[in-house]
Amino acid sequence: MKLALTRKQQELFEYLARNESTFLRPPTLEEICLAIGVKSRGSLHTHIKALIEANIIEAPERKQRGIRLTDYAKSLVTNSHDETRLPYVGTIAAGKPIEAIETISYMPVPEQLRTQNPCYVLKVKGDSMIDQGIFDGDWVIIEQRSHARNGEIVVALVNKSEATLKFIEQYPHEILLIPANAQMQAMRYKPEQVEIQGVLVGQMRSYTYHH
Repeated sequence: MKLALTRKQQELFEYLARNESTFLRPPTLEEICLAIGVKSRGSLHTHIKALIEANIIEAPERKQRGIRLTDYAKSLVTNSHDETRLPYVGTIAAGKPIEAIETISYMPVPEQLRTQNPCYVLKVKGDSMIDQGIFDGDWVIIEQRSHARNGEIVVALVNKSEATLKFIEQYPHEILLIPANAQMQAMRYKPEQVEIQGVLVGQMRSYTYHH
């Protein structure tokens, strides 16, 4: 099961997971607001409601004080420490940029397809990299880093909102994001429009995947 969360909901889950073993008691709403930088309790209630619906947080009972993770959420935390698994963080466009969807999920990945540095998994959507053998529905393993050499395939965040998988060419006044599809043109951006979020290091494919 994959759970799409906003950044603040993900931050709330990670805060609870990270500190769960050290809490003397479950944290109160006031403590959570302070910990994750939410000023409005109303806003926090919205995030908590979404996490309850996602089976991450237990629905509080009338006499219950504090916020607790569900058993399912605790199992996700356990899986995250499994060295054979990498975080699966959503869908990446191999075509027109689309926003990457954050999820809570983990996938087993052979060590031969990853590096010793932090890595994560994305699912490819689109056909702009097909000449490189990267097809719609494939999973790509990305080494998390903010720099790349020209000619590497990167996850590029464009205008802080849309992510895409492309070859990169970097120049002082321009960055090119280049598809591997003869029918498509390179996309041109100013350097400040593009942030590198990782470099392609591995790839997986299921032949039972249906488009």
